[in-house]
Amino acid sequence: ILEQKVIERTEEVVRQKEEIEKQRQKLEELYKDVTDSIRYAKRLQESILPPDSFVKKMLPESFVLFKPKDIVSGDFYWFYQRDKTILFAAVDCTGHGVPGAFMSLVGANALNQAVKEHGLMEPGKILDDLNKLSSEALNKNAENNSVRDGMDLSFCALDKEKMELQFAGANNPLYIIRNNEFISVAPDKFAIGAFEPGTKHYKNHTT
Repeated sequence: ILEQKVIERTEEVVRQKEEIEKQRQKLEELYKDVTDSIRYAKRLQESILPPDSFVKKMLPESFVLFKPKDIVSGDFYWFYQRDKTILFAAVDCTGHGVPGAFMSLVGANALNQAVKEHGLMEPGKILDDLNKLSSEALNKNAENNSVRDGMDLSFCALDKEKMELQFAGANNPLYIIRNNEFISVAPDKFAIGAFEPGTKHYKNHTT
């Protein structure tokens, strides 16, 4: 009887081990599929980021520190030049990973619309337009819409001819070191996408 019980128990353990191995293989396949998809999404997200050569051409003595926490990121940076004025932004979208990456695509597209299509150049007005465009993209005005996603960012416009810098910020400040002096310019304390378009406006600072 004992021998039979040992045989039966051994067979049960073997069956359990085989089932565990099958589940492990399924998990590995699922993990690989998800990771491959996210890595492809990373390539798509990187396509919205300006190349280093483009940034260096506009601002030769500049650098960008970009270290995503996950494979894809909720942060992105944006550059554009019109005549002698260079526009640039550092943007922090709600969430990390995949949700943040989706928001970064919405944000980059809205910035391109505000500047390239609507022709805006003043940072405060660009942020106002960005808030409107983001709200429209996420259907925030729709009834029963529970989306609470948005963006914090610093946006600058540098006139290289006048050597004048304009700034507007949504929760993110501007730090300047000039003549060994540390200067902090405070942002407005409300995020992009956190309020009804037209009810608030971002302040434009000139330094």
